[in-house]
Amino acid sequence: MAEKPFTVLDLLDMELKGHNSLNLHCIAGRKGLTRTIKVPDINRPGLELSGFFDSFAYERVQVFGRGETAYLEKLHKENNNSSVEKLFSYDIPCAVFTHSLTPQQSFIEIAEKCGCAILQTDLESTDFSTRLLRIFSNIFAPKKTLHGVLVEVYGVGILLTGHSGVGKSECALELVERGHRLVADDIVEIRCVNGNSALGQGANNYISHHMEIRGLGIINVSQLYGVGSIREQKEIQLIIKLEEWDQNKIYDRIGTDQSTTDLLGVKIPTIEIPVRPGRNLPIIIEAAAMNERLKAMGYNSARDFNQNILKWIESGEAQTAYYGSDDSY
Repeated sequence: MAEKPFTVLDLLDMELKGHNSLNLHCIAGRKGLTRTIKVPDINRPGLELSGFFDSFAYERVQVFGRGETAYLEKLHKENNNSSVEKLFSYDIPCAVFTHSLTPQQSFIEIAEKCGCAILQTDLESTDFSTRLLRIFSNIFAPKKTLHGVLVEVYGVGILLTGHSGVGKSECALELVERGHRLVADDIVEIRCVNGNSALGQGANNYISHHMEIRGLGIINVSQLYGVGSIREQKEIQLIIKLEEWDQNKIYDRIGTDQSTTDLLGVKIPTIEIPVRPGRNLPIIIEAAAMNERLKAMGYNSARDFNQNILKWIESGEAQTAYYGSDDSY
């Protein structure tokens, strides 16, 4: 199934708040609101207004700041609309005027005739461009969905995976009870942001903070434990695979061999934890989260353990302990 194209109307309808708000509204060319934004970038059409259209990035959102608007005023006084008409002859997504600037009527008429939307914002050009590019990086980021549970433990984003019924949700519920936070249960949407980080969130904002507990049913974590027990999204920094204990399988007991999982080109550290009665999984996951934080700070417990063993062997104490043992019996 092809992904739905992102249109200018979608950009206007986005519910953005605080430092992400674009403060956009349409002032002309409403027929062009259905145009598709295909390239997640912007263009300042200063050269194009002067008549130079070589390598014109027409597929980008065209941003008009104070400089471009002043030049439009100059063209209007000279009654020279040829460059504006040529500008709109290209299939540009939309034109955005910053600083609450309003173009001349002749500019609006040409845009209306060509069916291109004219938007306006009260933000400064630099601020608007920064926010828009940040939003584009999220919208156009490569994404995929996985079956699992995403939690934040001691500030570390942990993706719990495993076969259905292995106990992912129950383990996450215990972690929430212990003061950690739930990001998403069952279906996790993952986006690659800036090419080097995998950001996870619920695939559906309306049900992402609900959990299915077998024998209990559906529970609302935010209502039961408060809004402090959830968060909207979190970078995935560790993957923990829960699996049924296999007595024929050799599990890593030292931790020197670090395996990774590729998520949209991002290598995520991965560990396997066998599940069987009597194992306290939440405590093990908490220890894994703290250990991962130590690794990020430059300390590796397994490597330090190996180095201490080597020092012990080199010191001769190991040989003394071995040869000095009583084997007479």
